[in-house]
Amino acid sequence: MQANLYSVIASAIPDMSADCFVERDKRTSYAELLDLVGRIARLLRDRGVEPGDRIVVQAPKSVEMVALYLATLKLGAVFVPLNTAYTRSEIEFFLEDAEPRLFVADARVIASEADGLEPLAECAPRSADDLAAIVYTSGTTGRSKGAMLTHGNLAANARALCDAWAFTKDDVLLHALPIFHVHGLFVALHCALLTGSKMLWLERFDDAEVLRLLPQATVMMGVPTFYTRLLANDGFTKEVAAAVRVFISGSAPLLEQDFHAFEARTGKRILERYGMSEAAIITSNPLNGERVAGSVGYPLPGVDLRVAGGEEIGVIEIRGPSVFKGYWRAPEKTAQEFTADGYFITGDLGRKEADGRVWITGRAKDLIISGGYNVYPKEVELVLDSLDNIEETAVIGVPHPDFGEAVVAVVVGNPDEAEVIARAREQLAGFKVPKRVIAVESLPRNALGKVQKNLLRDEHSGLFAR
Repeated sequence: MQANLYSVIASAIPDMSADCFVERDKRTSYAELLDLVGRIARLLRDRGVEPGDRIVVQAPKSVEMVALYLATLKLGAVFVPLNTAYTRSEIEFFLEDAEPRLFVADARVIASEADGLEPLAECAPRSADDLAAIVYTSGTTGRSKGAMLTHGNLAANARALCDAWAFTKDDVLLHALPIFHVHGLFVALHCALLTGSKMLWLERFDDAEVLRLLPQATVMMGVPTFYTRLLANDGFTKEVAAAVRVFISGSAPLLEQDFHAFEARTGKRILERYGMSEAAIITSNPLNGERVAGSVGYPLPGVDLRVAGGEEIGVIEIRGPSVFKGYWRAPEKTAQEFTADGYFITGDLGRKEADGRVWITGRAKDLIISGGYNVYPKEVELVLDSLDNIEETAVIGVPHPDFGEAVVAVVVGNPDEAEVIARAREQLAGFKVPKRVIAVESLPRNALGKVQKNLLRDEHSGLFAR
């Protein structure tokens, strides 16, 4: 059976004449997209690209980059997207590790070179277990690892999301995400392509453009920062958001205060979901049902999720058709990250309620052990974020001569440290209360908006040194 994801997508498009991408000054139909895919596939094959070869891409977001991605799948090669913010020295690591047949810095150049070529008609046969992409983890700690995602992984997740979020050909997706990452490339793009729906295509998030386009959209996907920026704009009103049937947030935790502020402004509740490079989307709040602030909802159909050891809070482990094949050229690391019965150890701490609803409490590596007691940063952050003069909080553990680790809160805002500690003590056990509160203008983040707590731990490691 042909399991090549390109074939799956191409055969699912209901109307080839329909718009696929709408940019400010250009429209691209599905027929035009697939024609471009065929021409790029022809060019790549002429250059010696074969099934299994890696194509590393660090390129600006464009329709041509999407076509390059689909052409890579069509040839049975392996797409390796890189963050556009990576430096030359960082890229050297990825090139050495992936050993690509081709490195692409601008997909528009490739498309130009393919102009006039006869589109390649045949699609390379692939099984569900064949490799489709390698996505390097965001690297908030340690060296990035290449997560190997198969044609079957990506297809299973895309189908589950189309069902969970009720995507149809009549939807219009506002796409302002980068496409070097799972969120923009696999989650958003696949939902649209598999249903033949239209995408309002932005190279990057821009408040004015998003506000202009929202009345034409039915779905918007974004990172929490998108929604924070919309809420800060007086032009974002209930009327502007009225046509959008669902706003979806992921890639980083959404602050509960933003969840409630968004509902107060628009009358709509943001749908938060949980995913990672190694499995795409794992859980989602329901489209029809209760969306709870701070919760990431329920496991998608086919995903088996458990909390290790049966504890109330523990490391989340998952198994299912979208879980990746392993880490590229790292069999020992892969073996360490899977249990004997085949569950992937996510490294995320969380809890699962009796009805299946999942809550993420942090990363296992972010767990603080102070005086022998476990402190979950998320619990402390929720308390501090509710206080006046604090916009956002990152709670970390730093070395302490008496307690092993001390709880420290790094906050965006202008709070009084003594008052914050006193207020926290009213709601938290003493061992959870921050011993220091440090005010900063902003928190360090990676390209997808995740707070880089490892940088904060390094910066403040000597805070309690004697």
